[in-house]
Amino acid sequence: MSTKFNEIKLDKGMYGEIGKNFTQVLESFDPSEEYRGTALEGLDAYQRQLKRFDIKVRGAGSDMVEKFFHTTESAVLFPEFVARSVRQGMEEENILPSITATVTKFDGMDYRSIYSVPTEDDKSLRRVEEGAAIPQTEVKVRENLVRLHKRGRMLVASYEAVRFQKLDLFSVMLRQIGSQIMRMHLEDAINVLMNGDGNDNTAAAFKVGTAPMTGTAGKLGYQQLLEFWSQFDPYALNTMLVSPDVMLQILQCPEFQNPLTGLNFTGTGEPGNPLGAKLIKSSAVAKGTMIGLDKSYALEMIEASDVAVEYDRLIDRQLERAAITSISGFSKLYTDASKVLTV
Repeated sequence: MSTKFNEIKLDKGMYGEIGKNFTQVLESFDPSEEYRGTALEGLDAYQRQLKRFDIKVRGAGSDMVEKFFHTTESAVLFPEFVARSVRQGMEEENILPSITATVTKFDGMDYRSIYSVPTEDDKSLRRVEEGAAIPQTEVKVRENLVRLHKRGRMLVASYEAVRFQKLDLFSVMLRQIGSQIMRMHLEDAINVLMNGDGNDNTAAAFKVGTAPMTGTAGKLGYQQLLEFWSQFDPYALNTMLVSPDVMLQILQCPEFQNPLTGLNFTGTGEPGNPLGAKLIKSSAVAKGTMIGLDKSYALEMIEASDVAVEYDRLIDRQLERAAITSISGFSKLYTDASKVLTV
């Protein structure tokens, strides 16, 4: 069995390599491919380092926080533990993949996206006669920059306060920080879907009881859902992001209460939708609001950094105060691919 992972000299400079996170730096010294067919297969380079220092981070038998600080080398592993726990919290119940068409990695704070505004003639695939010009669709660069936002939380805790706490319990606190950061990113995404990214691409807004929507303001029925659905041609209304109160009104529609809908909700936890769209409830959406979108064309997510932690403070000062941050932003792709309905 390869023992290369036992021979790596760990130092905090591994966190400072441009373009690589800590695990990627470890993998360059200790590739996982070399462990195929061994007892360590399935572990990445960071997990092998935890095994090297006999640090258990999960389960009832998890070690205490102080286990990371038994040696100067094992202490270097602690910021990555924090980052992974925060990242796990961000991924739990993360709905951004359900409302973004693509994710772009970008190194910077100001991003300029591309766009296309096809006319009705552009959308039609007309027959091209021999020798005639082929219709064209123009793709342009956005006039205004899309600004990315740093979102984060400050971890404040003395080493003495947490040294005897189990890592499994401590990771719960870190996952909650991750959940809060992801909530901030979601609010940014919702704001861009509704109000645009600064490039004159605010979503079309409809209101129940105001033409072309029928009904009475404050009440949402299946007829209004159909009228909203009909506004999306040539795009498809395949995702509905709604506030909790709007979700309640939708589920009270008789069309959402047939036996098959109830059976699907019981089996999968997702309410069925006669319109065929994915129905997502989020308190980040303003009360009385529904955002309908074509998930494939509405929104681009730009990520400028993964979860970052102040490793110097975590290693040298043993916690104290350390910022945990993530940088991302959102760009509107096709303006008409998302619309807003106010009940």
